[in-house]
Amino acid sequence: MDVYVLPPLGVVLALILQITGALEPYDLLYDNGVEAFSRGDYAGVVRYMEKALASFSRVRQTKIRCRLKCEDQHRIDSNINTDLFFFDSVLRRAACLNACIEEQIGTQSMHTVSEDVIQDFHRRIPYNYLQLAYRKLNQLDKAAAAAHTYFQANPEHVEMGQNLEQYKTLEGVEEKHFIDREARPHQRAFSAGVKLYDKGDYEGSVSLFEEALTEYYKADVECRALCEGPQQFQEQNHVLYRYSLYELISDHYTQVLHCKHECVRDLATRPGRLSPMENYLPLHYDYLQFAYFQVNKLDEALSCALTYLLFHEGAEFMIENVEHFSESLGHDGQPRQEAVQYLQRHKQELELLQIGTENLGIPYTEGNYWSSLGGREDANRIPSGTDGWMEYVPISEKKDTSVTVVQELREGGPLLYDSVRVTQNSLDLNGTQRVVFDDVISEDECSELKHLAHTTTISGDGYRGKMSPHTPNEKFEGTTVLKTLQFGYEGRVPFRSARLFYDISEKARQIVESYFMLNSTLHFSYTHLVCRTAITGQQDHRIDLSHPIHADNCLLDPEANECWKEPPAYTYRDYSALLYLNGDFEGGEFIFTEMDAKTITASVKPRCGRMVGFSSGGENPHGVRAVTRGQRCAVALWFTLDPLYRELERLQADEVIQALENQHLWTQINPKDEL
Repeated sequence: MDVYVLPPLGVVLALILQITGALEPYDLLYDNGVEAFSRGDYAGVVRYMEKALASFSRVRQTKIRCRLKCEDQHRIDSNINTDLFFFDSVLRRAACLNACIEEQIGTQSMHTVSEDVIQDFHRRIPYNYLQLAYRKLNQLDKAAAAAHTYFQANPEHVEMGQNLEQYKTLEGVEEKHFIDREARPHQRAFSAGVKLYDKGDYEGSVSLFEEALTEYYKADVECRALCEGPQQFQEQNHVLYRYSLYELISDHYTQVLHCKHECVRDLATRPGRLSPMENYLPLHYDYLQFAYFQVNKLDEALSCALTYLLFHEGAEFMIENVEHFSESLGHDGQPRQEAVQYLQRHKQELELLQIGTENLGIPYTEGNYWSSLGGREDANRIPSGTDGWMEYVPISEKKDTSVTVVQELREGGPLLYDSVRVTQNSLDLNGTQRVVFDDVISEDECSELKHLAHTTTISGDGYRGKMSPHTPNEKFEGTTVLKTLQFGYEGRVPFRSARLFYDISEKARQIVESYFMLNSTLHFSYTHLVCRTAITGQQDHRIDLSHPIHADNCLLDPEANECWKEPPAYTYRDYSALLYLNGDFEGGEFIFTEMDAKTITASVKPRCGRMVGFSSGGENPHGVRAVTRGQRCAVALWFTLDPLYRELERLQADEVIQALENQHLWTQINPKDEL
């Protein structure tokens, strides 16, 4: 009898969409690509990932075109003096937008994508899969391009940098193959213009700088168009407070304006960087005024110099240049109109933002936005040598209303348990607030927790269902304290094993709190029993990390040698610990690095009962070497000094334990029937 194997659901849906002619959603294509990679179907990876990238781009461009088209067709006249005419324009624009988008890409609901997937595309994760797949297919020119594209947005990814160096040595790979497939036209033209300028080719640089300005203002229009979608202030409680019509409109429009001002930062920020390029837009006019002067086009030089002064009024060196150009020409000039209109719009919007933020109960200061595109930068936000074109503080930044606990950095406190010993301290590990403990748990306890992990963990658990949040070359499985207690309660695992996980994590918390001599309570912020397993057939020539270099409570920026305390990092985490359950695998060493994410300062080989503890900030960048054979299991723990950020699951687990203790049911293997 023939046996028919059904294809994955995602593949079936993709076929249906192809038949109907609708644009395939990029999240579906992306999932199919990941699935193909797990099967070793590298041709499928290329097919799905390339189509996913094309779909992502088409959805974006469709939204831009349709919003601009409908805005042009249904303008809201400033002379409208009745609500009826105003809402007539709004409703017609909305209908136009829906019809336009659905005509281009199909039903909009199909293209509603999770924030996680959107972030993966912004971080260029599909190119990592493509690089690996093209290499397996021996299409090295395309692999080099994909690797280069990925690395531009992920410069901290040491292994990809090493991959690129390898590609440069391979036969058939040429310099022209290392292209950034996602390069932004305005940034590409600007960078090329600077190179020609530095070489003294002023005629060529003028052409590129003018192209860069054209592309910049085009990109600004597109960025602003994309802002006219769903918005949400985290500060506003939409559940407990109901808006009136005009408050609702005001709230949404204020958020849209805030998003549009973010475009200034976005257009000046290179992929993978947190800091905008300093003084970005005015620099175009600075370069141009001198380049035009060098090619004896003084009218254009004067106009660009005057334009620069719109951004930096009173800049003495430019005032001197203006006087020189005007004297040489015998007449005055005018700044360029595109910049005049650009700044006028920003000024008007800033005035509206001030009104809008006050209506929302959010204090407005000059530092809240791109304060007339000139002023001093916030020192806590962006280190810069400019005179401050890039001042910015996000409107959603929360004020800390909790009591701040000042901690003196110390270590060497009592270990609390006789068996536990310190084998490496901060000095041994070449850093600060670092320690390695041994014999935190016994061999029997390691075995029991490993068995618990094998029974209760599922792929991606604890990381929003992702098979592996860090590398496609390993299987990633995890479970939480509350989940294991639930399994014990249901009799699916021995309850003593679930209780052991709970107790061991508490033991680890006490050891870390005592050793670092903290003067306030350390709370759990997340507890995770996790195993990483090397995938057979995907380990040849592997040089990526099991977990890339990062810091636990800030965004590591190796290029700036900074770690930014801002979302989406878990900024409330203060200390971290990793308790290992085994060492019978290859690779998987825990490593500390400098902030450059490259220079390794210490390496720790996991073994049963060994625990690494450290403070969670930028002083302790760390990662995990690739697990190339076998399975690596550990209890991962993150702690906070702020009780507001205590782990909800831990609090629920505490309640379960307390309830069971009150009923004296610890001798029961399955207490379910007794409750």
